[in-house]
Amino acid sequence: MKTRLLTVVVPFAVAAMSASAAHADENLFGYVKGSETLPANASEAYIWLTHRFDKGQGEYSAYDSQIEYEYGVTSRFTASAALLGQSIDTSGLVIDGYLPSSESYGFKLSGIELKGKYNFLSAAMDPVGLSAEFELVQSWLDPHSGKDKDTTSFDVSFQLQKFFLDDQLIAVANAGLEGTYAKRVPLDAATQASADLAMQGLTGDPGAIFEWPTEPEMELEVTLGAGLSYRFAPNWSIGAETQYQTEFETEVGQERWTWFAGPTLHYGSKKWWATLTWFEQLAGGREQYINQADDSLHLIEKTEHEVRLKLGYNF
Repeated sequence: MKTRLLTVVVPFAVAAMSASAAHADENLFGYVKGSETLPANASEAYIWLTHRFDKGQGEYSAYDSQIEYEYGVTSRFTASAALLGQSIDTSGLVIDGYLPSSESYGFKLSGIELKGKYNFLSAAMDPVGLSAEFELVQSWLDPHSGKDKDTTSFDVSFQLQKFFLDDQLIAVANAGLEGTYAKRVPLDAATQASADLAMQGLTGDPGAIFEWPTEPEMELEVTLGAGLSYRFAPNWSIGAETQYQTEFETEVGQERWTWFAGPTLHYGSKKWWATLTWFEQLAGGREQYINQADDSLHLIEKTEHEVRLKLGYNF
């Protein structure tokens, strides 16, 4: 009887665990991340599209895209590689040191990304899930101005995850540190002259010069995030996520900080999933551009609004 019971229960349990694992790295959020990794030898492809828009003055609209392939090297370690792209359309706003002129172009390849994620504790098997992620990014376009800028970034982050209400409610928390080495390409003479004239108009000083530093820069960025997701119907989850970010630069110390938050809607089927997040800047500080109307936000490197769509396919 005992042997017969095991022959029925064990295969059923293995099948159930395999079905659950097939969705282990499903992204319930747009910005914060869960702790789970892919099963061994499983693969997943992602497409991300982020729209950043509105700096309070002029016109500013930028799209960031990412195409990523992820592979489960083991049941605890996942590796991935991605191609990054961007497009930008900005006019009517000059920001000293960051946004020298109007810029408009369609999709351009902007960088490559390599990542590794190791799972120490499984949220499905342990009281809490814990993972560490390592990320290396090389890019050649500035996401703020759209100009040429060589950037190398290395990021180390940790992800906590906890299930509640028989896995119907999921809570996550993230903490990360990113180090960046960047060097801008000098502006051409026409762009520099146009930016100088704009600066003179903004400051009222006929001798004002637009600054565009081309010396190498070193930056450290700290990111803290959290999210809650609730499955309200089969395959459907709704939630909210928030993220605090601050950056320290070589010469100025703390350069900026921002706090974003917003709702998230997720759909997941057996083979594919989709996540949509609206991210609103609630507060920000430190550096501000000349004549910035809203002094409660940071609008030099960030925008007022972001929308992110993520699509994933398991195979």
